[in-house]
Amino acid sequence: MSNKQDKIEVEGTIVKSLPGLVFDVQLPEEFWWGIIQGYLSGKMKNNYIKLIEWDNVLVELSPYDLTKGRIVFRKK
Repeated sequence: MSNKQDKIEVEGTIVKSLPGLVFDVQLPEEFWWGIIQGYLSGKMKNNYIKLIEWDNVLVELSPYDLTKGRIVFRKK
């Protein structure tokens, strides 16, 4: 069972846009794995939030797989 407390929230920067609403996201220096793949959350798809390179975003990571994450918020 996945609780909201199980998510790791991290700020990152979009480096590259990939097909299928998937993005390469650069994490801060304290995370040793560097670049992860982030996919767009359902609320961002429904509200037509567009992302471009070098946008700052908030990513939710699962503790089980730290190579993929859900993009939940675009920072200004």
